[in-house]
Amino acid sequence: MNGGPLERVALWARLEAAAEHDLAIVGGGATGCGLALDAAARGFSVALFEADDFAKGTSSRATKLLHGGVRYLAQGDIGLVREALHERASVLANAPHLANRLPFVMPSYRWWESGFYGMGLKAYDLLAGARSLGDTQFLSASQTRELLPNVMPTGLSGGVKYWDGQFDDARLALALALTAAARGALVLNHAPVTALTREAGQVRGVTVRDALSGTEHRVRARCVVNATGIWVDALRDMDREADAPRRPPMVAPSQGVHLVVDRSFWPGEHALLVPKTQDGRVLFAVPWLGKTILGTTDTPRDTVQHEPRALPAEVQFILGEAARYLARAPQRADVRSVWVGMRPLVKPQAEDGADTKALSREHTVLIGRSGLVTVTGGKWTTYRAMAEDVLTRCMAKGLLPPRPAGVTDRLPLLGAAPGRSIMAPPGEHLYGSEASTLQALPGATRWLSHDAESGQPVLSEAMVRFAARHELAASVEDVLARRCRLLFLDAAEAARQADAVGAILAEELGPGFDAAASVASFRQLAAQYGELP
Repeated sequence: MNGGPLERVALWARLEAAAEHDLAIVGGGATGCGLALDAAARGFSVALFEADDFAKGTSSRATKLLHGGVRYLAQGDIGLVREALHERASVLANAPHLANRLPFVMPSYRWWESGFYGMGLKAYDLLAGARSLGDTQFLSASQTRELLPNVMPTGLSGGVKYWDGQFDDARLALALALTAAARGALVLNHAPVTALTREAGQVRGVTVRDALSGTEHRVRARCVVNATGIWVDALRDMDREADAPRRPPMVAPSQGVHLVVDRSFWPGEHALLVPKTQDGRVLFAVPWLGKTILGTTDTPRDTVQHEPRALPAEVQFILGEAARYLARAPQRADVRSVWVGMRPLVKPQAEDGADTKALSREHTVLIGRSGLVTVTGGKWTTYRAMAEDVLTRCMAKGLLPPRPAGVTDRLPLLGAAPGRSIMAPPGEHLYGSEASTLQALPGATRWLSHDAESGQPVLSEAMVRFAARHELAASVEDVLARRCRLLFLDAAEAARQADAVGAILAEELGPGFDAAASVASFRQLAAQYGELP
């Protein structure tokens, strides 16, 4: 499958020309983009609206792991783990340029740890069955030190090696959206939904605003799905009568903090997993796109924030625990970027008069009296299963006609082709089979940025042009945060490239693009990512 240029004006014109869509999806993260692809692949007419940019929120701020959920195995939730392991295999097969398997090592500092955790991981392998990525192995202390060159040697008694997966989350969400577009879906970013429209008391469409031009459009749809993640309660609030009381919130947000340091602090080809730190949390050290991700935390928050900030205690926890397991541990000054994702944890509830079904412990689908469908919770690995669940529910309620499921289980995404490991610094390999289109653009050999450690080129002029022409990038942030992941890897370097990216976007997007404002806005964001509390 090949993607062609996407003209924003033409997409809005198509939207205006359509009398009605089968499905209008609000939210362009993992869930919404996965749903758009599944519905389009089944032949439904689909329109997806993202208020900011694809994967702008939680879906670009994951720990970058495709996993079955070992902790759910310990809780006895065998069905959830089996489903996640199946979905892990689907992502690896459908997006080999953006996802690959990743070996983990769990070091043991107590005599019982290898046996205790190793047996659980052996069960993990058995559940994966034919989709297993590799056998769990028990390691001696010397073998563990060989695989983890910077692991703390004092007291090390051995370890356990097992396999999971990793991926580029923002680019995978983008690939889902663009693959849906290649199959006929209308996908629009920078398109906030400002109202729900009703007919005979039922939600039958949305009012959406083009944030770049300011124009508003009314869109009719047989079914409207609220897939806005941590913001689902704001859209649900639009779906109440003016004099009706506010509904209790579905989501209790929790934030996870990640610190990014150079690969020299974790130079091997294996990720670190500490299943139980001093206070019972989990610690990861994950090699990703030429850097190392340290994290993550799980801190309940009272409010939903568009750009959440790390708390001082969270940074202290990650650096402190890293110092217990890394022989050479990073200090505050070594952190290249700090970013925070907010996870939508679903509160158990049953809305009076609504058709509610918790499809798993991880995600929930709710269909209100008005017919508005809300899906939230879950995790990146199971986005495809979540999409199937939503469509199954919509068809069961008569909101959509029946269509067979399973069409996306082995559906290659746009660009799918074997590539380099996601451990390598970002570059042309992340474009997969579309790399030839990228290389034909002006500036393919003009490199704007190189990885500081390896010297490998990571951002070219052509990549910026490709982002504008083929990937609906409309701002400096769209390019440097999500088309190229430079903001998440090195905030200071991303800020240094803002002027060059803004100038190229001005050429691509024309006089309606305010380069100075876009650059200034991005620099403010990069300062936040580069500053520890």
